[in-house]
Amino acid sequence: MSLFKAREWWSTSVGEEEEFDQGCLCVADVDNSGSGYDKVIVGSYMGFLRIYSPHPAKAGDEMKAEDLLLEVQLRNSILQVEVGKFVSGTELLHLAVLHPRKLCVYSVSGTLGNIEHGNQYQIKLMYEHNLQRTACNMTYGPFGGVKGRDLICIQSMDGMLMFFEQESYAFGRFLPGFLLPGPLSYSCRTDAFITVSSCRQVESYKYQALAVATDADTRQEAEQQKLGSGKRLVADWVVSIGEQALDICIVSFGQAASSVFVLGERNFFCLKENGQIRFMKKLEYNPSCFRPYASVSEGTVNTLIGNHNNMMFIYQDVTLKWAAQLPYTPVTVHVATFQDLKGVLVSLSDTGYLQCSYLGTDPMLFQAPKVDSREVNYDELDIEMKKLRKIIKQTEKSQDLLPRARKEDDLTVIAAVSSNLDPVSQATDSEAGDEHVPSVTVKITVKTRILVQNVKLSVSVQPPLAVTQDQFIFKSVEPAACQFATFAVFLKGNCSPAELTGDAAVTYSSPTGIPQVAQCKFSLPLKLVCSPAQPSKNANYKITIDTNKPPVNLTSLFPDFLSQTDEEQMNVVGFQLIAGSRVTLLASKTSQRYRIQSEQFEDLWLITKELIQRFEKHFAVQGVKDFMCSFSGTIPLQEYFDMMDHHFELRLNGVKYQELLSERAVQFRAIQRRLLARFKDKTPASLQNLDVLLDGTYRQIISLADAVEENQRSLSKAFTRLKSATHLVITLIGLWQNLNKEQVAILESAFLPILQDMQELGWEESVDAAVSHLLRTCLSKSPKEQALNLTSHLSMPKDNSRMKKHITLLCDRLGKGGRLCLSSESNVQQAVIIPDSCSTIHESDQEEKVNGDTTKQFNNHTNLANKTKQGPEGDTG
Repeated sequence: MSLFKAREWWSTSVGEEEEFDQGCLCVADVDNSGSGYDKVIVGSYMGFLRIYSPHPAKAGDEMKAEDLLLEVQLRNSILQVEVGKFVSGTELLHLAVLHPRKLCVYSVSGTLGNIEHGNQYQIKLMYEHNLQRTACNMTYGPFGGVKGRDLICIQSMDGMLMFFEQESYAFGRFLPGFLLPGPLSYSCRTDAFITVSSCRQVESYKYQALAVATDADTRQEAEQQKLGSGKRLVADWVVSIGEQALDICIVSFGQAASSVFVLGERNFFCLKENGQIRFMKKLEYNPSCFRPYASVSEGTVNTLIGNHNNMMFIYQDVTLKWAAQLPYTPVTVHVATFQDLKGVLVSLSDTGYLQCSYLGTDPMLFQAPKVDSREVNYDELDIEMKKLRKIIKQTEKSQDLLPRARKEDDLTVIAAVSSNLDPVSQATDSEAGDEHVPSVTVKITVKTRILVQNVKLSVSVQPPLAVTQDQFIFKSVEPAACQFATFAVFLKGNCSPAELTGDAAVTYSSPTGIPQVAQCKFSLPLKLVCSPAQPSKNANYKITIDTNKPPVNLTSLFPDFLSQTDEEQMNVVGFQLIAGSRVTLLASKTSQRYRIQSEQFEDLWLITKELIQRFEKHFAVQGVKDFMCSFSGTIPLQEYFDMMDHHFELRLNGVKYQELLSERAVQFRAIQRRLLARFKDKTPASLQNLDVLLDGTYRQIISLADAVEENQRSLSKAFTRLKSATHLVITLIGLWQNLNKEQVAILESAFLPILQDMQELGWEESVDAAVSHLLRTCLSKSPKEQALNLTSHLSMPKDNSRMKKHITLLCDRLGKGGRLCLSSESNVQQAVIIPDSCSTIHESDQEEKVNGDTTKQFNNHTNLANKTKQGPEGDTG
């Protein structure tokens, strides 16, 4: 940031909601007053033409009304304004205005006023040219060395240079190899036009070469003339700069040779008349405009360069001489002479803020008051120091890593989920198998204590859930007012979600302009993804949850899912997932056990989670504080590993498809090149079945692309199922070892580190690295494991064997009393090393002896099925 600011001498806001660009500003004595003072001419894309005569104003005063000499609205947008000798028979200055399809030349004149309101100014149209092509920009000068008049050259959007000898059209020429128009300027010293082409090179064309080249009305004719008779247009010299150019200026001061200045996107070039580079300056910012304006010392040129950081830099060749801060980003800058002040910087922003400023500083008038000297009481300082140290120690012990929330936020977000499903479902484009997919309405309320601007509400739910509208925009929210947003949530994908939660985030700007964020979470009902169904006696997967309280009647836990109220059905409830299997919940009549069973392993998760949450809510209402759930069965790791293998297999298939698709694409391009060479050959030859090979390769590419998309959809579905299974395994481990919320959160962060599975960074390598970190830190058994060298690269593994071993080892160490924690106090005194990759954890001799028992304990699917078939203790009905 600059130490100094550009001193404002005069400023105004040009119009309202108008747009301006590089060619919309010009300074000159356009009314030919002879005073030597410049006028400021401004044209906008809205078609307004304004002429100002700035006069100095006192600090804080606005622009005087008489400073605006003329304001007129033209019919078309104004692309560029220039002042020159454009009318034959006179050397007075006239104003040229370039429209997209017209060139107009006006004379500006003023009439002396007899009253205090000042002079009156008017413009008169001298002549106009209707253009056959859409114009981009123009330049002017004494083309061909004419004396006392200026000719005009207009560059069209399709690359044609149109020359006008004042009131008459001269000729037009197409630039060779044209793609997009670039900046254009004329050098009177060399009588040449200089532009920057789409090839990112500076090109110079002599006016004489343009004049004698064969005329062409269309680009097709110009291309034909290259192959036939006629003089071909060739550049005088070409210099490659390797980037697009923003502007070109050609200046000459005194007897010194003229220089060509080119402002690029990242560099500033100065070329000689013959195209040789004088110097080049690499810029550390994004420039917006520039203007070479003077030669202070012999052989050097001073240049103004504005950038998008609202700065104006002054360079002497490549040496930075001054930097000044502007209140906006300038799109064009000029140097003008006004009353009692020379060398005024006239700059314009894209929104129409026009400012005349100068470089300088204000003297510092503030003087620090003298401080009365007093004796220092060291005893009081020691007491104060002890108090401060005590406060610092207390703060360090609290370890608040995140800033504490304010007592009352400026903006509050409240989400309310309807207790009932929508009578008419708002689900659209759902892939679920059920014909009727329900939806539930969510209402978001935004409250504020102060006036906030640019309020944007974003809503997100985890796939396969979807919302009818995910973004809401409010321009402003008044204090003590509320804004409401209503949307519906429904199941869109063809699988059950892993979470029935959503997030609502509101971004807004405070009155001081500081961006703020407020957010809240909302929970969705279980009825959104499943419906009541008849219980099923047989199932492939079963888990049993134990409690420490007397059995609870399921009618009081799930009143919204009971289709029958007979006494025989009091201890069993059936759930039919819309995009899944049937899940049955059974309660023991005599014991405190509950069984959840289903045909699919991952479908157990939502019902298990809902059961535990309703248990906690039920006993909390009764005032029971020591309620606890537990799990005494075997952890179903083998079923979990099967789902991991399926997910990993789909990832491997995705890699294979990508490789095959890349090979076929290379083959397709090679066949295309050979066919193109055959078609260009003047002597006809056989295609040798290349066309058949091209068609076959194309069909293979389409088939592979379809296979990639289908595999991606299957991978997304498998990842959602894997997340559900992961949540279930984490919950069972937490109930098995009676883990608290912090320890369960550590497991969730290790097993669910990413929200979206990607080919570059997948779930397997991320989880393996996180589990390895837990095994080396809080679950380590010896300091030897912590000294392993770790690489800093995560890559897709060849198989899942190592990760399975690490997960089994983690469960084994938790079963032997391991403690999950993130602090430095772990089971072993250690220096925590955060791994970025994963390698095999070395087991101790004792663990190797029990390795077979551990595998049997956690992975024996047969033992799990046999044990769960026996049901909970007691009669299950």
